[in-house]
Amino acid sequence: MYVIAGLGNPGDQYAGTRHNAGFTVVDMLSRVYEIPLKVIKYKAVIGEGVIGGKEVVLAKPQTYMNLSGLSILDLVCGYGIKPPQLIVIYDDIDLKLGKIRIRPSGSAGTHNGMRSIIYQLQTEDFPRIRIGIGAPPPGRDLADYVLSPFEKEEVPIFLDACERAVKGVELILTRGIQEAMSRCNG
Repeated sequence: MYVIAGLGNPGDQYAGTRHNAGFTVVDMLSRVYEIPLKVIKYKAVIGEGVIGGKEVVLAKPQTYMNLSGLSILDLVCGYGIKPPQLIVIYDDIDLKLGKIRIRPSGSAGTHNGMRSIIYQLQTEDFPRIRIGIGAPPPGRDLADYVLSPFEKEEVPIFLDACERAVKGVELILTRGIQEAMSRCNG
């Protein structure tokens, strides 16, 4: 079993914002693989199903971004999985808009949600898919930027990256992390 967690902030006011890229990918996975996200458990909205022949739990933590680790720890313990069976999907300002980067492990970088997860799990050794949202323009407040919606011309680029992230999840599950990295990181 795998837990596939997309990071974001709950609430309509955050829907479609840059910081909710992980939620967007989990919503796409839910639609593509017909896994309804209807149950609230382990401080997350979850759905259980199958992707690529593997049992999965799709999760959207409801703890707000900076406390994502509380939900992720509950999910990992509740489902009795090891960190390599956790895939976290999140936005990254250090990647150009539209880029995705799959890694088997690594630091949190500048991302507070990932800092929270690494702190709670006490390990960096879990796969992650970073969705590039680009850096804020000079002089723009970082929090304001990540909590803002995409500009109209950015939406197709962002959604294309999310679709590639969906494919990346499938590749991790069916072919392994190395194959996913070689086919999706570009």
